[in-house]
Amino acid sequence: MSLPNAPLRIIHSAAPIRICDNGGWTDTWFAEYGKIFNIGVYPYVEAQIEIYPRDALERVVIFAENYGERYVRHLRTDWERHPLLEAAIEYMGVPQDLAIQVSLFSQAPAGASTGTSAAVAVALLGALDRLTPGRLTAHQVAYRAHRIETDLLKQQSGIQDQICAAYGGINFIEMFQYPHASVSQIHVPDAIWWELERRLALIFVGKAHHSSQVHEKVIRELENAGPTARQIETLRSTAELSRDAVYAGDFYALGQAMIRNTEGQRELNAALVSADAQRIIEIAQAHGALGWKVNGAGGDGGSLTLLCGDSSHAKRAMLREITAESPLFQNIPIYLSRYGLRVWEQTPRAG
Repeated sequence: MSLPNAPLRIIHSAAPIRICDNGGWTDTWFAEYGKIFNIGVYPYVEAQIEIYPRDALERVVIFAENYGERYVRHLRTDWERHPLLEAAIEYMGVPQDLAIQVSLFSQAPAGASTGTSAAVAVALLGALDRLTPGRLTAHQVAYRAHRIETDLLKQQSGIQDQICAAYGGINFIEMFQYPHASVSQIHVPDAIWWELERRLALIFVGKAHHSSQVHEKVIRELENAGPTARQIETLRSTAELSRDAVYAGDFYALGQAMIRNTEGQRELNAALVSADAQRIIEIAQAHGALGWKVNGAGGDGGSLTLLCGDSSHAKRAMLREITAESPLFQNIPIYLSRYGLRVWEQTPRAG
């Protein structure tokens, strides 16, 4: 598939992924209301839209770079290869006089339970928003990204991943009535920010996380138990504990909140903390880690957030042992995102 020599304009966007989602499971329709703490980190998702005159290119070309796939998307047809990308483009629309190539790339591995699909949707919607007059706020982009997953694609999705991708940074989210929420960003002195960044590690177990029968079973049980169920209240409580710990620079307290949340997940269903996750936890404990959080809903595959102790060399020794434990286990380098969704444009040089 050949492209014209130079686009009229190029729109770029980027959005962070999410780790350490204490209070997860409470940002859902069956919880009704919730409290969630999470941290936006890089590596991020990148979107790029190259804009051409309508007669220079098929109207919509999608380049899913991680999959090595470039194809023409015919609008108003069923979702084909990458439903999330296609649904987002359909939802936002493309001006009749333009043709576009949409390129997506994620530095985070697929299926890591770090809100990557939400970051993809947020980055893509932010870029598509630049095609027409008017600008969506970060909150509006997050809600539209959530709506695409739930209403258009009929998937189970809480709200926190889209919010974190849109806002970045460290967040305390209060969902007062699903899906409506307020977001309080946690601002701390640089010394606390840098120290938190130094202590955190993200470990991918090397297998993609997929929604499973375990998750469906947990959802049915929580729906029947109602929003005030003890298990839900336990998870909700970890968000406030995490927020207060970060404000105080109390990393021991943050680690305890992470452990409490992971044990809360285990209480929902033992399979939400997999054997791989448990082995990583054991190695982290042996090296003095203060806390661990199975990211996302938990279950087979996915990743963990680890909060390490005072010693940097102990952290490095821990990471070496974890990656030596299994050829699948991967340390994903991260740093905290100062920003959420970023969108900017360039005009290519002629010739």
